[in-house]
Amino acid sequence: MAVEARQLASSRNEMIQAAGVKGELKATRRLIITADDFGLHGRVNLAVEWAHQHGVLTAASLMVGAPAARDAVERARALPDLRVGLHLVLADGAALTPRALIPALVDREGRFGNNMVLDGVRFFLLPHVRRQLTREIRAQFDAFVKTGLTLDHVNTHKHFHLHPTVLRLILEIGRDYGMRAMRLPYEVSAEVNAKISAKPDARVGGPLWLKPWITHVCRQLDRAGIAHNDYVVGIAGSGRMDEATWLAALAGLPEGVGEIYCHPAIAGEGPLSDGMRDYRHADELHALLSPRVAAALCASGAKPGGFGDLF
Repeated sequence: MAVEARQLASSRNEMIQAAGVKGELKATRRLIITADDFGLHGRVNLAVEWAHQHGVLTAASLMVGAPAARDAVERARALPDLRVGLHLVLADGAALTPRALIPALVDREGRFGNNMVLDGVRFFLLPHVRRQLTREIRAQFDAFVKTGLTLDHVNTHKHFHLHPTVLRLILEIGRDYGMRAMRLPYEVSAEVNAKISAKPDARVGGPLWLKPWITHVCRQLDRAGIAHNDYVVGIAGSGRMDEATWLAALAGLPEGVGEIYCHPAIAGEGPLSDGMRDYRHADELHALLSPRVAAALCASGAKPGGFGDLF
């Protein structure tokens, strides 16, 4: 796999450079290509390194409290062009703060639960839970600062920042740490791409029931001076962003700032987590290394980069 990745490097770099030139001519179309769960496992970290060096990957979202976070940071330091952001974990993962300080948030093993609806209600209604949530969010920002990496963006595991309390706390706390960009987790399907391209004032597509809340989130980010993408691809295909899915997405990119995110990892025994038992990590890595995907990126006219390029 490593030999194959190195062989792709030359053609990949030429294609990405061409995409950059083409993107200058069509500056209204930008694309951020992100790997989530950086630091979760060594298999993820190696995939991020390969996909950035030899593929189309431009950014990664770091889980600062994950088992392989230290290894991820070391790799990121050796990859100066990789844009690294903070992937806040507030559900289905381990907390950074000792359990004694946030007992209302975690179980006996210091892990957040999976019932995001129940936790969301508690975040909203219970002041003591909000205080503990504030402590944990700040701890994860602190941990990122200690890595010495430049904070390119912030997002949350399972998109928990769509919750009003979580979003408000991230905006308040993030200001102290120089946060300047966040992910807007609202997917634009292939079916609505043409409609959005034909209507420049339409910021998002997708389910009508979610659009009013997404519009509100956009206003909150804009009011706080936080840059963000206009649309995302990767929610519906989570864990299944293979080459065919990428080619379909790149063939129908709307105008504006897009983000395609995925969960690459090299092949190995066993799932990376209980929630990833059906994820096809190796297929996602193959797509990021694919010359066909690089060529499609070039043909799309989208300028690849990170959230930092939006400032």
